[in-house]
Amino acid sequence: MKVGILGAGLTGLTLGYLLKERGVDFEILEKDIECGGLCKTIQERGFTFDIAGGHIIFSKDKKVLNFMLNLLGDNKIRHRRNAKILYNDYIIKYPFENGLADLPPKENFECLNEFIKTLNQNHEKPKHFGEWIYQTFGKGIAEKYMIPYNEKIWNFKTQDMATFWVDGRVPKPPSEDIIKSSLGIGTEGYIHQLYFYYPKRGGIQSLIKSMEEKIKYSITKNFEIKSIKRENNKWIIFNGKEKKEVDKIISTIPIFDLIKILGDVPKHVTNAVDNLKYNSLITVMLGLDVNKLNDFHWLYIPDKNILTHRVIFPKNHSQYMTPKGKSSVVAEITYNEGDAISKIRNKEIIEHTVNGLHKRKIIDKDTVCYTKIIKSKYAYVVYDLNYQKNIKIINDFFKDLGIELCGRFSEFKYLNMDACIRSAMDCIKNLK
Repeated sequence: MKVGILGAGLTGLTLGYLLKERGVDFEILEKDIECGGLCKTIQERGFTFDIAGGHIIFSKDKKVLNFMLNLLGDNKIRHRRNAKILYNDYIIKYPFENGLADLPPKENFECLNEFIKTLNQNHEKPKHFGEWIYQTFGKGIAEKYMIPYNEKIWNFKTQDMATFWVDGRVPKPPSEDIIKSSLGIGTEGYIHQLYFYYPKRGGIQSLIKSMEEKIKYSITKNFEIKSIKRENNKWIIFNGKEKKEVDKIISTIPIFDLIKILGDVPKHVTNAVDNLKYNSLITVMLGLDVNKLNDFHWLYIPDKNILTHRVIFPKNHSQYMTPKGKSSVVAEITYNEGDAISKIRNKEIIEHTVNGLHKRKIIDKDTVCYTKIIKSKYAYVVYDLNYQKNIKIINDFFKDLGIELCGRFSEFKYLNMDACIRSAMDCIKNLK
């Protein structure tokens, strides 16, 4: 049996790596000239930047975590998370509900008081994500941080988002932790990522390169697929010049791209795909002529007057991310094609980002010595209220067709790196 893997991002390479271990014949087909997908890194003028914002290596799944760490070998650093939130002019500990004592006393009281009120109410099942936030955190935390930040990053109203996905991704805080937090007694939230790893050199793509090196002879790059069809119990994959024949297909490419290269797809399936919601990402990379900015790993910004929702400080992940004596920041901005942000020219986005961060005293704009901007079309999966209905139609179609879907934008699930690897492991385990 020969397996054709579509896409050489993190998921596709993991699939190939695991198939090689099992002695199964496979070929990975990648449209770009290099592997990595959203896990690519650029290195210019001594600066190292991950192109799709901030990646860190963590997992509650020990098998997956060990898989990633073994690939990195000695090229890794372990950190205890130091993440903050910029709320008005205050630096608040992350997550917000664990940093209430950092707020002015009146606002601290409002958050605690409204949270306590929620404990004494009998809530019906929330109809949408916004309602879940109010029921879980209370009006104070909801309106000061959770609603504005989530609507900024998702570029979507919380009342139009489903709730089935929040378990594990937006954990419910224990009531005693919020009370302790308000009183100034140290607590930690989101402890699954309290400790994380990051490559010492080479950025997140060093993880990709480690896998790629072991299976490089089974990867075909610059192979943009034009069509896929079934002939004589084989799959024929065609790029307009060359045909590949395989017995089984596992797709890790975006579902939108896959549906276009298949013939005779029923209208109700294409409609379901068209109705899926996602965000694109702008990554603004700034090199700074200053040795040290702070000791934060990343900073969340709910303020709607600043484009970026999160700023990452790469040098605090590894000293080798910048030239000696310099620092850098990465600003993440979500958008959708056709919205106001998508119509802003790249130069203006950089200027707006620099000025916004300067005004909030995160950087000094006079120290900026390097700028770059990269746009990623597919970045975040958005779970809208119709998601489950649409994804069932899609999954049923591909199950009947016999093509496996694996990875974030193929399965169309908001999977972190570790979940992508787990998905690949499960896919190979169940492969007949």
